[in-house]
Amino acid sequence: MTLAPKSKSKAALSSLVDRMQDLVSGDLASVEHLLATRAASPISIIPDLSGYIVSAGGERLRPLITLISAHAVGKATPATHALAAAVEFIHTATLLHDDVVDESALRRGKPAAKTIWGNKPSILVGDFRFARAFNLLVETNSLDILNRLATASTIIAEGEVRQLAAMATRDLPTEEYLAIVEAKTGALFEAAAETGALSAGGDAHAPALATYGKNLGLAFQIIDDALDYGGTTSVIGKLVGDDFREGKITLPVIIARRRGSDEDRAFWDRALNPATQEDSDLAHAVHLIRATGAAEATVTEAEAYAGLAKGALRTLPASPYRDALEDLADFCVSRAY
Repeated sequence: MTLAPKSKSKAALSSLVDRMQDLVSGDLASVEHLLATRAASPISIIPDLSGYIVSAGGERLRPLITLISAHAVGKATPATHALAAAVEFIHTATLLHDDVVDESALRRGKPAAKTIWGNKPSILVGDFRFARAFNLLVETNSLDILNRLATASTIIAEGEVRQLAAMATRDLPTEEYLAIVEAKTGALFEAAAETGALSAGGDAHAPALATYGKNLGLAFQIIDDALDYGGTTSVIGKLVGDDFREGKITLPVIIARRRGSDEDRAFWDRALNPATQEDSDLAHAVHLIRATGAAEATVTEAEAYAGLAKGALRTLPASPYRDALEDLADFCVSRAY
């Protein structure tokens, strides 16, 4: 299997996002206004650093999922706009924190904010963006929505800690890896879709959209983890091999280690320790992942979750909004080809 060349993946994503944005263009304009005004502060480093991470790009997938989920079961409201902006604030806050924890040099192909402003400002501005998110959630006038996003934020934090603990475990069970992914990525996708429905009065469809979002998040992250061993920096927005250099145990590694020889397992145990890792190890890691079929097996796992996501949408009424959500599930996996 050949993982996606950057031109194909970027063009496909741009086309899909453009179509999604066209469906909710008026709503998205309101969300962008909220994101700009609520990032304002008389403390100059806050809008400067916030503006930097926004300017680094990103597809606004999570707020788009919120808006489109609302329209798929009803109609977006001002509460939906506040919710979508809150979801994006939470997402970017986690990015700022993740880059410090992971010691990442790049974010979406640009120097990470922490490499310019330092770790402490990145963490504190991340905290500011979390706080702004909850200001916005209060404005939805829904304790249910507030509770669900607060719960998602808790789960995301637990997932980060769980991943740190897992880095000391070389023989990580697949179930533990999936639990980490579901917490770190799936939780916010799930909350974005579910609460989008709730904000539009589509309570009956909220569970289906929650299932959609959770499985979409799993598919999305599993493919990201595959691309870390065969994508390009401009496709995934970070240095290829970042996960490997940080010693993260992801699904391609779990499968390659399980299928490999004793010598291969010894390699993984040494190379995934940053203290004993060598410059040439990444190339050999990529070779082992391809030779054992771990890349294909990882994509197959992601395809299964994308299928579950699409299946959850079958109870929704047919509409261009449901079609867009289905297309997004397909795209998550197609990035790997």
